[in-house]
Amino acid sequence: MKDLQEPVQDANELAGSEWVRRLARYREPDVARSLFELSVTLAAYFGLWATALLILPHSRLGALAVALLNAPFLVRLFAIQHDCGHGAFLPNRRISDWIGRFLGVLTITPYALWKKAHAVHHASSGNLDKRGMGDVHTMTVAEYEAAGKWGQLKYRIYRHPLILFGVGPIWVFGLANRVPFGFWGESRHWMSAMATNLAIAAVLALVYLLGGWAAILYIYLPTSLVAAIIGVWLFFVQHQFEQTHWERAENWQIHDAALRGSSHYVLPQPLQWLSANIGIHHVHHLYSRIPFYRLPDVLKDYPVLDQAQRLSLRESLGCARLQLWDEESRRLLSFPQLQALRAGG
Repeated sequence: MKDLQEPVQDANELAGSEWVRRLARYREPDVARSLFELSVTLAAYFGLWATALLILPHSRLGALAVALLNAPFLVRLFAIQHDCGHGAFLPNRRISDWIGRFLGVLTITPYALWKKAHAVHHASSGNLDKRGMGDVHTMTVAEYEAAGKWGQLKYRIYRHPLILFGVGPIWVFGLANRVPFGFWGESRHWMSAMATNLAIAAVLALVYLLGGWAAILYIYLPTSLVAAIIGVWLFFVQHQFEQTHWERAENWQIHDAALRGSSHYVLPQPLQWLSANIGIHHVHHLYSRIPFYRLPDVLKDYPVLDQAQRLSLRESLGCARLQLWDEESRRLLSFPQLQALRAGG
């Protein structure tokens, strides 16, 4: 085991668990910085909301344009809610949870429900024997070939970009977050969903009073929908890239899966700010208690992590064409790649 001060030449030189030891010093949140980040984002979000409402009586298209501009700020609020769920936003977990619940109304995401599903995601990401909650369903090549024509057709439909990034966000935020079907018998998570639904209804009533149905149709819904699409896309590319990492349970190790199965999504600086550094996802999965504004410090201090799993904005577009995990070549394949592989084999 290396000394914490000893330099590292390659990210894979250390086991994931050793990286965790090194990253522990970044985990303490700065209360002033956290509250500043929250305040700035809320000010921008509500400021654009007010601007859209002022424009609405004069130009519905103008209000729509402002609403679409506001969607990335809603994504940033979701990222802050995400930090609250990990206990990374404030030292006081109770206050952090209440901030998360408040933001959950704006992001139409029940806080306790999401927190549970996301914890499962972190605890099982990259484990082929524990798929199904908090992830994008991914078949192995062997599973796909054994599924039969009907099973293959259903999977192809599910993995089509129009379904994943068109229907998917509506399903997740419009239905799954409203009625938590996967949590039967868990009253706490049903209460989280129902309380959030009531709060959202109150928000919609307020929006109606301020601007009528036009405010809902041209401001509230477009902002929420575009933010949901962006959020689903970000979640997708964080784990669905060609050289990602999957293992069967007997070989799976949580920290190694975190390091090698999460991308480093290198975004232009404005987009990195709007997404609250969530693209530095390999570091986040290694140590989820690190506040989002400290993730760049990790890359600065450990350049090898800055170079690991880099995925540019252009490169990320190709990830939507990858659908199947090949356990032999240990990479994600597209349907045409599988067909070519079988034809040549």
